[in-house]
Amino acid sequence: MIARISLMPGATVNSVAQRHGVPTSHVSSWRTLARKGLLGLPALEDQVEFATLMLGPDEYPPSVVSLGAKRVEIVIGAVVISLEAGASADRIASVARA
Repeated sequence: MIARISLMPGATVNSVAQRHGVPTSHVSSWRTLARKGLLGLPALEDQVEFATLMLGPDEYPPSVVSLGAKRVEIVIGAVVISLEAGASADRIASVARA
């Protein structure tokens, strides 16, 4: 977690090390390992991450399934995107376009 915090914008090795009571050399080493992908970093609780969705040819035409008032699902082959209950038509359309 300290390595993740040290990689956040504006964070410095010195400030993070001091705040957590660890040597700066440790934080520096952890940052290096993290940047090389050699250190697993936990996700921050409030962090929002995006993933790229890549689709091939239209082998699986998309379909939209309404599950009553519970939720809406967009199904493309083996991929299922579930939307929140009561999603508006604009919300469904924006997700489908994306």
